[in-house]
Amino acid sequence: MWKLIKLEWKKNNIMKYVRNAAIVTAVLLVFVISMAGELEMTAFAEGNGKALLNVTVGLFVHMSYIVFTGVMLASFVVGAYEKKTMNLMFSYPISRHKILLSKVFAVWIFNFIAMVVSKSVIFGALLLTRPLTHITTGIRFGSLSFWMEILVESAAMVSISYISLPIGLAMKSSKAAIVASVIIVCFTQGNIGSFTLMNNLFFYAVLFVTAIFSVYLAVRNVEVKDLL
Repeated sequence: MWKLIKLEWKKNNIMKYVRNAAIVTAVLLVFVISMAGELEMTAFAEGNGKALLNVTVGLFVHMSYIVFTGVMLASFVVGAYEKKTMNLMFSYPISRHKILLSKVFAVWIFNFIAMVVSKSVIFGALLLTRPLTHITTGIRFGSLSFWMEILVESAAMVSISYISLPIGLAMKSSKAAIVASVIIVCFTQGNIGSFTLMNNLFFYAVLFVTAIFSVYLAVRNVEVKDLL
């Protein structure tokens, strides 16, 4: 399986996605630093301590990588059906399940690592530039709870994006998968007035289970099903 995953990265030019993830992280960092002072003032005025800045970093990173994951799923999986390259891959003497799951895991592993690195870089940069910006995050890099939160949130957010996979496959459209991931962002990270589903653990748990079921729908009949 690991060899198939590495083959998927090589075949889809993973360095292009590494570059794009680096650009996303840099843009988010500039954006957060530019508004960090205002966020700290608001947090202090509302009595929220330093939490608002950290929540904002999480919000924009989550939004970015849910869509980023959807784009990669559209390219790695749905696009393979659209371009008929899956026909060739399924002619190999390898289980179709393994081939399809290698694509699924290749996207998940990359985006999980990319999101963890992105958050770490942003928080680290905020700490390193503190003498100049006077921004205080309250983050403790040596804290186990800090890293556990980043790992769990990253795994959950990347997984949630997989709900877009069966939609793209059902509609035979990469664009549909990307649009679905954008809708997922609006649904999970947005708010209507004061109502929001952000940080609702029960809601995220339901979405996580839905994402697993979505992957199951994508691969369940692949051994006997005709190609799209």
